[in-house]
Amino acid sequence: MKRIISFILTAIIAVSSAVCLSGCGAEKNAGEVNVFNWGEYIAAGDDGLIDVIEEFEKETGIKVNYTTYETNEELYNKLKNSNVSYDVIIPSDYMIGKLIEEDMLKELNFDNIPNRDNLMDRFKTLACDPESKYSVCYSWGVTAMVYDKTKVKTKPDSFEALWDKNLKGDILMFNNSRDAMAIAMQLCGINPATCTKEDIDKAAEKLKEQKPLLKKYVMDQVFIEMENGQAAIAPYYAGDVATMMAENEDLDYALPKDGSNLFYDAMCVPKCSKNTENAEKFINFMLKPEIAAENCKYLYYATPNQKAFDEYLDDEMKNNELVFPKQEYLDKCYVFSNIPDDIYAYMQDAFVKIQAD
Repeated sequence: MKRIISFILTAIIAVSSAVCLSGCGAEKNAGEVNVFNWGEYIAAGDDGLIDVIEEFEKETGIKVNYTTYETNEELYNKLKNSNVSYDVIIPSDYMIGKLIEEDMLKELNFDNIPNRDNLMDRFKTLACDPESKYSVCYSWGVTAMVYDKTKVKTKPDSFEALWDKNLKGDILMFNNSRDAMAIAMQLCGINPATCTKEDIDKAAEKLKEQKPLLKKYVMDQVFIEMENGQAAIAPYYAGDVATMMAENEDLDYALPKDGSNLFYDAMCVPKCSKNTENAEKFINFMLKPEIAAENCKYLYYATPNQKAFDEYLDDEMKNNELVFPKQEYLDKCYVFSNIPDDIYAYMQDAFVKIQAD
């Protein structure tokens, strides 16, 4: 995931919070924990917020070795094909299912993670981990649309806006097969949570209709395009949409009336972990409500932590329906599940062909 906008706290609040969070008498040389996370996906002391890793080290005496990845697939390949040992990883929903299926995760000892009780009921049991053995939710959000009000005069209410002929040459689309195909499937009346080759074929036809209307396929390039007024509309992850809106007052967001992808990332311990007890201490620390709130403010992705939501977020954040959509909207959303390798390869090949034609 992409680092997104944070609330700016005053220096006094930041200092006070740091004092409250710092542990007393932390054991020196208490070992280490190797954390493998998305880039810029944890509060790091910017904008008056707490440096979460620094606070964990102060409180526990445990040294954090922190490295990052850009995609779930990069994470998977590192775990599968290298001898590097990680203790905490934070994959997304469908990848968690894949790692469980391939017996690559350790069962968590929740006696060491009592702060799991702080989670919202909706996120205590994830669809990818129905027995709640391997994962603890870290953050969540939905796929939305960001649009330029000077170019799109009527607020869109459906992904069909991404096929609007009046916006030809000014439309951006996801440059990854799972998200792009999911939008097309949804418009074709197919549940994108899981899919068949026939579903992919139908979605591919829909995407072929869209391609002549596009300016380009994008991922991180969406920020430059939308923030600088170089495109009219794009689908993207809700928290990142908030970032773009903060940089350009002409931008607004739209949630498709029929729902969209509800995604989440969760903390897990891979089988290669050599510091499992420290890993569980790290996970438990991340579930402290004040820490979860700091990460939410930094990321602008929704926190699954009920106590953080209730006690540490202000009303402006809690009432932001881009970050925290209403329950009735979430009930219309779908969550990606792991799909067989041959189906994923078929989807990827189909998407590459669309782009190449």
